[in-house]
Amino acid sequence: MAYMNIPYGLDEPFVLPEFRFKMIWKVHADDSYQAAQPKGFPYPGIFVTFEGSGRFESDGASRALETGTYMIVRPGEPCAYRCEGGNWKFYFLHFDPLDMAVQLNLAVGEPATTAKLPEASLLCERLIDCLIVQPVGYGFTAQHSAQELLLVLAREQEANVRSRHPELDDILYRMHLRIGEPPPIDDFVRRSGLSRTAFFARFRARTGLSPGRYMQELRLASSKAALETTNAAVKEIAAALGFYDEFHFSKLFKQRYGTAPRDYRRGR
Repeated sequence: MAYMNIPYGLDEPFVLPEFRFKMIWKVHADDSYQAAQPKGFPYPGIFVTFEGSGRFESDGASRALETGTYMIVRPGEPCAYRCEGGNWKFYFLHFDPLDMAVQLNLAVGEPATTAKLPEASLLCERLIDCLIVQPVGYGFTAQHSAQELLLVLAREQEANVRSRHPELDDILYRMHLRIGEPPPIDDFVRRSGLSRTAFFARFRARTGLSPGRYMQELRLASSKAALETTNAAVKEIAAALGFYDEFHFSKLFKQRYGTAPRDYRRGR
């Protein structure tokens, strides 16, 4: 029999944050450009500067908005912003509420630098084109593009967090593709570009498990799916997933799920 894969879903508890796209501006400003919001913006927004620079003032603080930066602003905070140096080109996107930005751990109220400016600009341009042409389902497309903008920035930020260890992304993907095979640890170490010691340390920091234990968890999850969706014998499942033998598999399965494989199948 071919081994069963495992189901993939959102971690529990996951609550999808509320998000509503409102509108977007593309602004080409010179020194004559000065804007003020005495009562603050009605909705949260994000400045994405793609050329030149501007200045944002609120609550007695002044912040430079330069090429390759973005800044998320809160609603209801009195503020003013202007071009600085004769050239400021930016997108400004309104959305509501702030929940998604907060859940993604994006900074609010302070400029942040991004190396994803081309990707962010492309998303903004696609959003504008969609709103001009208004194809079927354009509202869904606009909502998706606005959310993707925040996701692009959040993924970039996450990649810069040491504990994230993005060099392990490909390794984890390959592990999931090889659930029924012995883990080629030496190959994974080589692909990671790390020393063996660093690989094991970073893998544990990323997943909380050793590579061997991580693969064991995958195989047990796959065996559980096989028991639920096939009539393959326990012995066949154990062999297909690379367990030492049926008895070893049954012992590990019971330790993980609290019941023997046959009892688990009968109890469904």
